[in-house]
Amino acid sequence: MSQGEAQAGNRADVAKNGAGVAGKAKLLVLVLALAWGLNWIAAAFALPELSPWSLRFLGCSLGAVTLFTAAILSGHSLKVPRGEAKHIAVAGFCNVALFQILSAFAQTSGATSRAIIITYSMPIWATVLSWLMLGEKLDRIRGIAFVVCVAGLGILVWPLFANGFPPTVYLSLSCALGWAFATVYMKWVKATVEPLANAAWQLLFGFFFIAAGNFIFEGAPHVWPLRHETIIAVLYVGIFGVGLAHFLWWAIVAKLPTTTASIGALLVPVIGVTASTLFLHERPSLPDIVGFVLIFIAAACVLLQPNTRRPEPRT
Repeated sequence: MSQGEAQAGNRADVAKNGAGVAGKAKLLVLVLALAWGLNWIAAAFALPELSPWSLRFLGCSLGAVTLFTAAILSGHSLKVPRGEAKHIAVAGFCNVALFQILSAFAQTSGATSRAIIITYSMPIWATVLSWLMLGEKLDRIRGIAFVVCVAGLGILVWPLFANGFPPTVYLSLSCALGWAFATVYMKWVKATVEPLANAAWQLLFGFFFIAAGNFIFEGAPHVWPLRHETIIAVLYVGIFGVGLAHFLWWAIVAKLPTTTASIGALLVPVIGVTASTLFLHERPSLPDIVGFVLIFIAAACVLLQPNTRRPEPRT
């Protein structure tokens, strides 16, 4: 065999191996979307017996242990650069503590499907905050996406105002804004911490904030006794919906282009809303459906642009 033929064979093997890795990563995108989408359903099953504080205390503690264990066993570095711990703590407060608590209260005060729809307007608010805080250009596509998102939110929430301002709306919107702010904040401070380490430490800091809030507002968390259904839901939330899902996300974004990885984020509300219909027997109204479609289109316009940045993983 000539040298040229050998080189061609090596290139073919590399391409074949690369295609195999990408194929597995695309499968993980679907697994990740299922893990995050069904995480909302598991929380809905646990909340009748657990308060939002107790649920998040248990879920985040399990998630932190799972994520740190997976990172250590896989050989990932969890080192935090000097001076960046305080920034991770700020992001952990907004991206984990506020999000986890507010999303749980949003589910207890309204339909889970509606909470999911409003929360996943996050890419739009991240775009707006990037324009305000980072000076990033708000181009035509992003501008149109913002208008479409606002229209979708307006159509979705307008019928709800008949009975006053529903808590689930501002709680879910606060989730989206907290998630967006944490994402943009870490770019604003020019953090250099590795993505997986960033996610792990944010989760741990977020847990500390949740634990403190739990003891301040409710005393000791309710961890036992629990019904078997609640135990299974809590284990799912902590191990799969929080811990392993974070690990999967960063494994995916390391192997796939931004656009392909972002599809995973777009699939989450689709799976979550569909699952809430099947398992929670929620029936979205026409304004819910129209609002969801518009918000989904707006988020897709932002996430699927070639130069878009990946959102922070959802916990």
